[in-house]
Amino acid sequence: MRLPLVFTVALLAVPVMAQPSSVVESAIAAGQAGERYDGYMGVVGAASPQLRRQVQAINIRRRNLYIELASRRNVTPEIVGIATGCELLGRIPVGEAYLLADGAWRRRAPGQPPPVPDRCR
Repeated sequence: MRLPLVFTVALLAVPVMAQPSSVVESAIAAGQAGERYDGYMGVVGAASPQLRRQVQAINIRRRNLYIELASRRNVTPEIVGIATGCELLGRIPVGEAYLLADGAWRRRAPGQPPPVPDRCR
């Protein structure tokens, strides 16, 4: 399923989905947290309760935004989340972790292009 450009364009105007705390930023830099294909953040492996709470808070804010955008576009929040995931994965910096639909966490290697799931093309 290719996602309509209108979703990606609409999401470009949205800031990068809430600024993460220093705990989340540190976890991202260490590969312990990252972006998921569905537009949410995830925790890689074991994590502190504080990190889990903060990632959950970011995801709650994202979910609320997806619900709002979905109601304006007459689609499901899941479609908005996946469109956002396409945009966020396309911006993954080298070294950061990301999760694709196959359930495997990866880290973007130097020289590797940003991940672009098939549904984003």
